[in-house]
Amino acid sequence: MTLSNGSELGHQGQRNMALSQSFRDLCAVAPPPIQPINKPISLGDGESPPRPPHSSGRKGAASELLQEKFKVRAVQESENDKAEIVIVCEPEGMSLQMGGLHPRASLYEKPVNLDSAKKAHMEFRRVMRDKGVRVLTVREILAYGTEDHIGARVALEDFAMEALTYRLSDGCKAEDLDEADRYYLSDDYKRKVLENMSIPQLIDTILTNPTVNLSPSYRDTGLTATYNIEPLSNLVYTRDQQITTCRGIVMGRLRSPQRNLEVSLMKFCLTKLGLPVVGDIREPGFLEGGDFFPAGRELALLGIGLRSNFEACKQLMAGDLLGTRRFAVVRDDFEQHQDRMHLDCVFSIISDNVCIMLEEMIGVDAPTRRLVDEYTKGPDGVYHMSRHDVEFSQYMRDNGYHIIPIKPKHQLEYGCNCLNLGQERIISVHPETARQIVRSPYFNGDVQVVDYSPITSMYGAVHCSSQVVKRTPRF
Repeated sequence: MTLSNGSELGHQGQRNMALSQSFRDLCAVAPPPIQPINKPISLGDGESPPRPPHSSGRKGAASELLQEKFKVRAVQESENDKAEIVIVCEPEGMSLQMGGLHPRASLYEKPVNLDSAKKAHMEFRRVMRDKGVRVLTVREILAYGTEDHIGARVALEDFAMEALTYRLSDGCKAEDLDEADRYYLSDDYKRKVLENMSIPQLIDTILTNPTVNLSPSYRDTGLTATYNIEPLSNLVYTRDQQITTCRGIVMGRLRSPQRNLEVSLMKFCLTKLGLPVVGDIREPGFLEGGDFFPAGRELALLGIGLRSNFEACKQLMAGDLLGTRRFAVVRDDFEQHQDRMHLDCVFSIISDNVCIMLEEMIGVDAPTRRLVDEYTKGPDGVYHMSRHDVEFSQYMRDNGYHIIPIKPKHQLEYGCNCLNLGQERIISVHPETARQIVRSPYFNGDVQVVDYSPITSMYGAVHCSSQVVKRTPRF
């Protein structure tokens, strides 16, 4: 497979060349997407096309084939269940290049070296694959099937239609243009442009989210253009756009306006893979995946404060989207600092009975303590508050967890932001924290350390930059 700028993305039509590892992973879990996503199935006058036996919709739809042939469903009951399928997004392309031009405005912590970031992320993917995880990349999900199936290409073009905007420059009016030139502002022209793009072009168009500002030039082609882009420069953190629960995938709603398109894009990818979305958080709710932890069929936890809010919690409970009997809402009432924006910045579950937690927030007298409100599902199927204002470390001990306290300096170096691949197999970015974990008499697993500093410059580590969409339930 031809590689472009170090990417795993290549052309599917070149059968004589080796497929990338992530593409092989993708082919193992998803069938060819031969129809456009969300294609209407009505033939007009109320008539619908004939359906094959057991079909739930369009003939040959990717979701139908995946569910019936491959028997894959999105599920995550416990952070310590074995991870099977993880979705990531490589830190490459024009969207990351643009984000790196002004790190602070792109929600990054520090300046970014993209070449180093690519190498670090590639090593992260290799480590996960070596541990038996199927790792799918966003770019290859988007490209999947497009060389061989026009339906997949049409679906990608349709999404690019949403990302690409044509508009008149400020101060210009439509009547300033010749009638013939007005066509070049139209959706018909935009679709023609997209239909002639290569697959990498279409993907880059989506990830850069461009606006073309047009004004009359009164010469040559009749038009001149300037360009604005709102790149998806934070998509490397695939944790945030959704959560995976016992019930399935719930799409979130992000606080930062520049990240709005990310949720739609990830939903497109999940739909293409045939992984059904069981719910969407609606306004005024905010839900970001870094705040969510599954702790078995009995319990799920969600942090609220700087990013996620209680309105999202209410929607999760009202829609029965968690699939657990109890739901712990972990409130950040006293701090709400960017360095600890999500629950996974200060906490992680590393086994069935061990967790790590920021030391300075432990205890009822800690100035930055978190408080837990617990909700329990009653016989009527409705969640009711069962505990209130319980200090977080006490709550975890009440639920049988031993706590490994992480020093503030190590938390700032992403010591808490590790990834549990299940069965106490941990990927950490912080050597001191890794040593602290393996020295615990309560931890019996394995920790592997990766150098992820080029990615942490963008304000997140391995838990942030992975979305586990399937773990193997044990019970």
